[in-house]
Amino acid sequence: MEKILLVPDSFKGTLSSRQVCQVMAGQLRRFFPQAQVKSIPVADGGEGTVETLVSGLGGELIQVNVTGPLGEPVQAAYGWLPQQQTAVFEMAQASGLPLVSPEKRNPLHTTTRGVGEMLLDALDRGYRRMIIGIGGSATNDCGIGMLLALGCRFFDDAGQEVAGYGRDVGRIARIDASGLDPRLAGCEIQVACDVNNPLCGPNGASAVFGPQKGATPEIVRQMDAGALRFSQVVKEAMGIDAADAAGAGAAGGLGYALLVFLRARMGSGISIILDTLRFEEKAAWADVVITGEGRLDRQTVMGKVPAGVAEAAKRHGTLDQQRKASGDTLFHRHGSDELIRIADAREALRLAQHKLPLKTKIIARETAKTSEGGEA
Repeated sequence: MEKILLVPDSFKGTLSSRQVCQVMAGQLRRFFPQAQVKSIPVADGGEGTVETLVSGLGGELIQVNVTGPLGEPVQAAYGWLPQQQTAVFEMAQASGLPLVSPEKRNPLHTTTRGVGEMLLDALDRGYRRMIIGIGGSATNDCGIGMLLALGCRFFDDAGQEVAGYGRDVGRIARIDASGLDPRLAGCEIQVACDVNNPLCGPNGASAVFGPQKGATPEIVRQMDAGALRFSQVVKEAMGIDAADAAGAGAAGGLGYALLVFLRARMGSGISIILDTLRFEEKAAWADVVITGEGRLDRQTVMGKVPAGVAEAAKRHGTLDQQRKASGDTLFHRHGSDELIRIADAREALRLAQHKLPLKTKIIARETAKTSEGGEA
């Protein structure tokens, strides 16, 4: 009797990871009624991270009113995992792109202040271990909004205090970090991040991610120059040069602020999530691991769920020792035995039924359609 473990990411815009598990499990039970099936919905540190960990580990959601990306009040949620004594955050809950309508998107006018306010709420509750997912941001403020909420102050050349929006970063000439909440010194903070971009330059936060947040070429140049100046001010004031650190450019420079001011540890989002869920213990039970995401491309092997799951499963012998000759060797190098591209998520397991003995499968839709006929 096959023991099958389902570990998919969401199919963005179509199905949550929990719904993908339900579809897969239903098809498996239809074609393999004797199989034992277990599910672990996962995320890579972006959308769905809090839900995944709270539901998977018996945690609770905490609602909190914070400052939204445009300075307006929003309600955000973060998770508390009592067994792990860990608080789990998605920065996008407070400062995410979906919170800004397309016509209002301009990273000069957005802030991460709400992220800092979520962290303050956790500190007030006595939480000292934190995981922060930093995908899906609407911001490019180098984290100064968050830092202001946590007690830092920033000043321009005239000695005037600077606000915490993207447009303010390049005005900063002096930093006063003496008011940074002292409770942060006793915290263990992990940042779940799936990009390695530096803060500045052609591969930096502004150039790579600014346009999707509404930045024109001129705004990109302005923000990149501002981020460079800010990093130089930080280096002079604090003696820390982290502008080129992997992940410093994540979430519009929020990664930089977390590294420098909060002494956070940056890590692969999927690795942090799988470790927290104790995936490798569960993988040891399985004969077959099936994972997937909404689209397979070269980004899949750069910290996304399917590659992370396949590599972790490989360490526990859940893969064939003989690598199959067919398929994409790029994905095989990252632990998969079989790639199955599908036209409809509901057909995933039907297409896989005759190949089940292969040990690790990655499933992705290419152009699935919803029942209403729209793009999935």
